[in-house]
Amino acid sequence: MTEDSTETFRRTLIENGIPEHELREAEERWTTEELKRDFEVIGFLAPFVAVIRKSDGKKGSMMFTHHPRFYFNFIEDTRRDLAD
Repeated sequence: MTEDSTETFRRTLIENGIPEHELREAEERWTTEELKRDFEVIGFLAPFVAVIRKSDGKKGSMMFTHHPRFYFNFIEDTRRDLAD
């Protein structure tokens, strides 16, 4: 099994309520149904989800909260190795 070097950081974000704080500040948010409509989900590592935006094929990531379940803060991944 591969060690997850981000686990401590991600757990700290969740334990400190960062996703909920970020949700309050988010300009856009998606419910699960809206996410399915607008994005293809390619992976989860709470509190993040990797997605492809259907409208333009851009890959990126978003944060999400568990309860209530909202997805928000799409950030396009501009790394060259993800361009294909």
